[in-house]
Amino acid sequence: MATPSRLMQFVNSPTGPKTTHFWGPVANWGFVLAGLADTRKEESMISGPMTGALTVYSGLFMRFAWQVQPRNYILLACHAANGTVQSYNFQRWYRWSQLEEQQEAAKAELNK
Repeated sequence: MATPSRLMQFVNSPTGPKTTHFWGPVANWGFVLAGLADTRKEESMISGPMTGALTVYSGLFMRFAWQVQPRNYILLACHAANGTVQSYNFQRWYRWSQLEEQQEAAKAELNK
């Protein structure tokens, strides 16, 4: 009797491609790709509230991925990457919004 290959062990594992433990995280990589696309957009095009919500969402689900049994390392990596990308976009948006407020205040002061 031959021992199963590593590929077949993965395919038949509790976190393999026959389960939602695999396909759920694969689908979630779409959030990461969208966040990466947002890094090329102007800061005015970024939604601060949505980016903040996605950052919190990723943080919460990183904990979930760590706690669920069997541990879902694919989901953990996905949410860690998404949290990083969304945090970066959020700080870009926040700096831009602060600069916009300062510029509007300066214009209002000049128009008095």
